[in-house]
Amino acid sequence: MKTPKQLERHFKGIANHWRIAILLLVAGKEGISVDQINQELRGNFKTISQHTRYLVQAGLLRKQYQGRQVIHFLSPYGKTIVNFIKSFQSIESSKKSI
Repeated sequence: MKTPKQLERHFKGIANHWRIAILLLVAGKEGISVDQINQELRGNFKTISQHTRYLVQAGLLRKQYQGRQVIHFLSPYGKTIVNFIKSFQSIESSKKSI
């Protein structure tokens, strides 16, 4: 069981709209590079790069070096957080239809 301090690290990892968007994108496209993430999200490269770094530090993304590129995958905790985000999104959608 995770301690509150450990949980804090994961929750702070997703406390930004760019990071949430990056997690959702990586969930759909495992093995995506920072360049590809930037192209998909149409953000500033430095911003996207920094946010992917935060997600790795938070334990939500894994990175793997492939030549000069760094590709990203969801960690097991990242998969759990993505499922949480998706369930949260669907709750909001169902509330609007009521």
